[in-house]
Amino acid sequence: MSKVLIVAEHLDGKLNASTARCVTCAKEIKADTIDVLVLASAPDAIAGEAARIDGVSKVLTVSRAENEHALAAIFAPQVAAAAKNGYTHVFAPSTTFGKDLAPRIAALLGVAQVSDVMAVEGAHTFKRPIYAGNAIVTVEAPQDQLLVATVRTASYAAAGAGANAAPIEALALDVALPNHTRFVELAQGKSDRPDLQAAGRVVSGGRALGSADNFKIIYALADKLGAAVGASRAAVDAGYVPSDLQVGQTGKIISPELYIAIGISGAIQHLTGIKDAGTIVAINKDAEAPIFEIADYGLVGDLFKLVPEFEQAL
Repeated sequence: MSKVLIVAEHLDGKLNASTARCVTCAKEIKADTIDVLVLASAPDAIAGEAARIDGVSKVLTVSRAENEHALAAIFAPQVAAAAKNGYTHVFAPSTTFGKDLAPRIAALLGVAQVSDVMAVEGAHTFKRPIYAGNAIVTVEAPQDQLLVATVRTASYAAAGAGANAAPIEALALDVALPNHTRFVELAQGKSDRPDLQAAGRVVSGGRALGSADNFKIIYALADKLGAAVGASRAAVDAGYVPSDLQVGQTGKIISPELYIAIGISGAIQHLTGIKDAGTIVAINKDAEAPIFEIADYGLVGDLFKLVPEFEQAL
């Protein structure tokens, strides 16, 4: 019997789509119960969203003032305590939130962690990428231990809305929380464009843009398409754009319906971040660039000439 507890990711009172993607993964292990845990200072609205996800058995809420901000050091002891209520699996999304939180949960429970689950072979057997996505390995976790895993959300579609809302239950946890970590401020970019990790269309630029000022043509094309903006690590390291736009193994793993790579050669670390994209379009002056090996459509030429023409055509 499998009983899965999914830690909800949320921000500003809204549930992140990564939670519904974790539900899809949990369904594949044919779990008898899929519960969602919402940790917040005011969890009611978030819990209501989670309760409407198809496949969710129950939503558990923990309302504490300390949960106003998503601090892994604060969340982890509460999740570990909740997990001891008969759960066999604890899932968190393989986002910056989940990658920060899950190792702490695993450590508190004294178990190993399975990272980046991309396919389910059985209740304790999964496939995950290794070597920057160059290989896929099958891992089997001990069946006599509680399993903590992060789910590669780009590999799963979000579960839809169910016919009926799942019950919501307040959970009382007698857990002493650490005081060595405290929230100072959240610094995040403000943009009218779609969120990079949730966008259906993404336009990314690479080092070939040459400067932050030249990156404006990427923003212009993205705005024309109603797309999010991304970048290669080389472009981020060069200071053209902030790090929160980085796509790839050490950035954000995304799965848009359309991905347009402009001036990006296609290092394996970048390709790892876009392997689940629907349609990939590449524009690069180097006809031998690795990006063309995986692109559905490729255009060889000077991006400074082609991109404005592309935008005008749109």
